[in-house]
Amino acid sequence: RLFVSSSQNLRQWTKHGSVFKKAGEHYVDMWSKAGSIICRLEDGKLIATKINGTYWMYWGESNIYAATSDNLIDWTPILETDPDKQILDSMRGYTTAFKIVFSTRKGNFDSELVEPGPPALLTDQGILFIYNSKNSPEFGDKNLAPGTYAAGQIIMDKENPLIPLHRMDNWFISPDQPFEITGQVNNVCFVEGLAFFQNKWLLYYGTADSKIAVAECQTKIN
Repeated sequence: RLFVSSSQNLRQWTKHGSVFKKAGEHYVDMWSKAGSIICRLEDGKLIATKINGTYWMYWGESNIYAATSDNLIDWTPILETDPDKQILDSMRGYTTAFKIVFSTRKGNFDSELVEPGPPALLTDQGILFIYNSKNSPEFGDKNLAPGTYAAGQIIMDKENPLIPLHRMDNWFISPDQPFEITGQVNNVCFVEGLAFFQNKWLLYYGTADSKIAVAECQTKIN
């Protein structure tokens, strides 16, 4: 479940509990996972940023959902208001239908699950959102080993974070090193941390659920 804590110095922390506790008691005990708050790059730092007067967070696992907040502590999940589009997740025991921002794709590397990675980044072209995925053994990408965790990218509308604009057809990082292929869980590259340092983007990711690695990119993101 998603919880939140805050700190002024990264040493002493205040725990605030469930991100959804003020949205309704029935949300507190339900399944939730993997929050990615939309940020902007300012003076080399990733800063949570408001869009249309509110903060935004992507979350979920089997699908990507969204939530909004006024203070980065109390979040309200966005619900699907169209009865024809409401899909209840029986596996997770949902009592309410959340609006699906985007989901899995049969025949692709992201065929079994999609899950938020590092903070989504507001750019001139849109919101760059890096997400993790799992390749389904039954109906996934035959170029990847069954069950492989790889990562993709999607651009969301910067005026409406619920609208996907462009989505990669293929992964941009997948297991190909020994420490990524063999470990507690084999064939895993799972991206989580993003930092801008000395004019480079550093992407931190888990490998085979056993080690932490980092990839770098010198391409400037505007």
